[in-house]
Amino acid sequence: MRSDLIKTGPDRAPARAMLRATGLNDGDITKPLVAVVHTWSNVSPCNLNLRELAEHAAAGIRAAGGTPIEFNTIAVTDGIAMGTPGMRASLISREVITDSIELAVDGHCLDAMVVLCGCDKTIPAAAMAMARLNIPAVALYGGSIAHGTHDNHPITIQQVFEAVGAHGAGKIDDAELTAVEKDACPGAGACGGQFTANTMAMVMQTLGLSPMGFNDIPATHPAKTHAAFRCGELVMDCLRQQRKPLDILNVTAFRNAARMVAATAGSTNAVLHLLAIAREAGVPWTIEDFEPASVHTPVIADLLPGGRYTAVELFGAGGSARVAQELIAAGMLEDRPTVTGRSLFEECAAAPRAEQQDVVHPVRQPLKPRGGYSILYGNLAPEGCILKLAGKGANHFEGVARVFESEEEAFAAVQGGRIKAGDVIVIRNEGPAGGPGMREMLGVTAALVGRGLGNDVGLITDGRFSGATHGFMVGHIAPEAARGGPIALLRDGDRIVIDGDRRELRTDADLQSRRAHWTPPAAKVTHGALAKYARLVGSASDGATTHPKTAVAVPPSPSTTQDTQAGVTA
Repeated sequence: MRSDLIKTGPDRAPARAMLRATGLNDGDITKPLVAVVHTWSNVSPCNLNLRELAEHAAAGIRAAGGTPIEFNTIAVTDGIAMGTPGMRASLISREVITDSIELAVDGHCLDAMVVLCGCDKTIPAAAMAMARLNIPAVALYGGSIAHGTHDNHPITIQQVFEAVGAHGAGKIDDAELTAVEKDACPGAGACGGQFTANTMAMVMQTLGLSPMGFNDIPATHPAKTHAAFRCGELVMDCLRQQRKPLDILNVTAFRNAARMVAATAGSTNAVLHLLAIAREAGVPWTIEDFEPASVHTPVIADLLPGGRYTAVELFGAGGSARVAQELIAAGMLEDRPTVTGRSLFEECAAAPRAEQQDVVHPVRQPLKPRGGYSILYGNLAPEGCILKLAGKGANHFEGVARVFESEEEAFAAVQGGRIKAGDVIVIRNEGPAGGPGMREMLGVTAALVGRGLGNDVGLITDGRFSGATHGFMVGHIAPEAARGGPIALLRDGDRIVIDGDRRELRTDADLQSRRAHWTPPAAKVTHGALAKYARLVGSASDGATTHPKTAVAVPPSPSTTQDTQAGVTA
């Protein structure tokens, strides 16, 4: 066992003495030492139940013959930080969580681990740490929040952000905004739509790092604690069988995950996070690999932000397994091993199937003919960007640039009524290095929806979008403005074309003549974690990790990839 390095032999007496001080006895010390790592915090509902789940996971480890060792790491809550300088810490926290799990587990030579995660960046961080350490491991998502109820209608945090825009436009008064605020979030759990947390929770099950169905259980459902106990038992089985994450993660697993994201019109943040997980796993996976998954996979789940239902209703309809069952029946997923020892297809076949439900549709009766995102290139995004297709609009938008150097400037313009139909909002210097931290633009996009401009205004940015964003939005533009990307050269009045059919983001402005007069902006932060991240971070087109490849490969042009990289087709 790895843990023998810290506990076995006469020279390890000092370490054993310290372990005894924590309450362990001879029997405990001789057993495998298994980390229970969680991101518990009481600053938000997203991670609020993880300490309780940790107790049940620890009980499962003990019951299966191991000794649990508990660690806590950080979490940054997007819904609270959104629209503030604090949002710069969000994506950076993914790297910090991954690093802290590595240091705690490797620093104590632990034999295996259960990782409990609850919100947007904690979930991919769990997967990144599992791939990096490659010891027997199981991940469990704390679960979705129940939806709130307002005026006898279900609501989520998405409606609160949109209410801010409606309030700014004078459509609702202070009292109504306060009522929406108070009704939206009834208790523990991460945001309820197919936003980033629930998208990534589904990804974890599809990759095989979490047992199928366990992540779907809502945070306050009685079955959640039993799922945690089972994860404790399961990690001990993984240890005995030496079943490890890198035995599970390969190109097929990532292709399956991309298709599940597409089929549920999930968060575009999944692109960023799957790239980062692939880097940790050493899997050759590029931004272009997401395109065939989206092109050839219809949207079959009727979920927020573009649909009607939340993760709670999806759980009642059969959860992620139900989505997978429909894709498997259509030949759109490939079988792979999972953390349980059973294959993905075996896990899905064993899952219950609700007959009376309208959350998940058959592939032959899709809600939309293709997935919820598209990868664009063009003279504004040579390394690529992501067009979000979760809204109800067409695939083409042309408009006049309205250029802003930060999210705050753009939000003030929207709330001040200075944005009109036909505008394309450009928010730059919000990329991984320029932000730093690649903030999400939910405050701006939700304000546009709240003011009734969701389908009439485009928005492009080198920052990110929340999973709750919908409308005609392009994010992750690479190279970013701070590193000389073409978006840095745009000016007010430039014509911008967002063309989903041709997969282009372009302008007819003479960008080259402006290049000679461009100078990099001054760093927004010069010390601390944000400054360190800005120096180390790579391109969004490669996952925005702090150990990027030495050079980001130029992706092949769309014309050469749409046919040759189609992957599995129906």
